[in-house]
Amino acid sequence: MQKLVAYLGPEGTFTESAAIKHSPDAKLKPYPSISSVVSAITDGEAEEGIVPIENSLQGSVNDTLDLLIQHPKTFIRGELVLPVEHCLLVKRGSKCEDIRVIYSHPQALAQCRNYLEANFFGVVTVASLSTAAAADQVKNSKEIDAAIGTTRAASLYGLGILEKRIQDNQYNVTRFAVIGPSDHEPTGRDKTSLCFSFEDDRPGLLYGVMKQFADLEINLGKIESRPTGKSLGQYIFLVDLDGHRAGPAVARAIEYLDKETSWFRVFGSYPRYE
Repeated sequence: MQKLVAYLGPEGTFTESAAIKHSPDAKLKPYPSISSVVSAITDGEAEEGIVPIENSLQGSVNDTLDLLIQHPKTFIRGELVLPVEHCLLVKRGSKCEDIRVIYSHPQALAQCRNYLEANFFGVVTVASLSTAAAADQVKNSKEIDAAIGTTRAASLYGLGILEKRIQDNQYNVTRFAVIGPSDHEPTGRDKTSLCFSFEDDRPGLLYGVMKQFADLEINLGKIESRPTGKSLGQYIFLVDLDGHRAGPAVARAIEYLDKETSWFRVFGSYPRYE
């Protein structure tokens, strides 16, 4: 049976591109929200899901992190990193000087701010639900409008591309998480994502955890915090580290966290994207 992979839709978005790269032979199904992708996994409707988890400019995708915290039966089992390449999409035959409105997702508009100011100063920009939705708006508009979107969206919605790679930062990339009902078996080139919190608040708590990682010679790729949602000043710490949870060093670190924190969860161990 063909594998079903859920992804944050609609078609024509960067997440769809990540899903195609991850599973080109799978049946891909778009879902309207990150939470609905997670539900497709927990309900057994999809075998895997693709959701954005981090952008090199905007940082972590909080919706994804919060849902991983809240759903202990959903795990990260892989990751992909894709460059963000924005294009200016128009109806075929349209000219730059005729464009009245430019549509796109707020993040895409922000990532092309310098380009827009230099080339379309005074042109109205309008936020859309996604870059693909922006392309659809241009397709159905009676005016000469433009959208910031992907080459895939241009193909899907029958639009032309006036200019490619219009993003201000040419090193902009997005990391996507492959989620499922279990994580990945060891490969020898793995990373582990986990989170933890403390019930009380006293000096040295976080230092103790960081020292344990250092003593075990575990390299940390990222550490950040999210509010617990219970009260001000209470946080959940999220960590990406080198190694698999089944490895001796990471297993010892997890044992320490289980004893010394009030709550912790392993999001999963999975191959590092290279």
